[in-house]
Amino acid sequence: MNMLELTAQPLTNEAFAPFGDVIDTRTAEYFHINAGRTRRYHDLARVETLGDEARALISIFVSQPVTLPLTLDFLERHPLGSQAFMPLHEERFLVVVAPPGETIDPAGMRAFVTDGRQGVNYRAGTWHAIQSVLEREGEFLVVDRGGPGDNCDEHPLAARISLA
Repeated sequence: MNMLELTAQPLTNEAFAPFGDVIDTRTAEYFHINAGRTRRYHDLARVETLGDEARALISIFVSQPVTLPLTLDFLERHPLGSQAFMPLHEERFLVVVAPPGETIDPAGMRAFVTDGRQGVNYRAGTWHAIQSVLEREGEFLVVDRGGPGDNCDEHPLAARISLA
């Protein structure tokens, strides 16, 4: 298997749109609530829960940092729901994605690096790397699908990711 080489680019709404949503209050609209003391950044990502008895889950993930260049042996996807990751302490992380499909098309793979204040929401079925936090341990608020059904597929590949 040939090693795919990707260089992570800065994460932007436009570049990430085919794979899901960038969660970033700096680029979002808001309105005031709570007697004007709170800005509500409303509907920042589309939560998808597909299938019978599906429900949204809210979890905290604590991830150990990776070293660069990062070598990936597989990507995973969640065919029955979206999966959102929001850093809680401005942790930067790598985002490696490929379009939905039964297999991974290496030509469609992209790599991004967040600036620490951005989160991502992977659309249902989008192939993605496992959590890859940089520099230090990271805590993430995660919103994904719970309920019956097999909601995690893995596909082997060989890829090396570096930063621009």
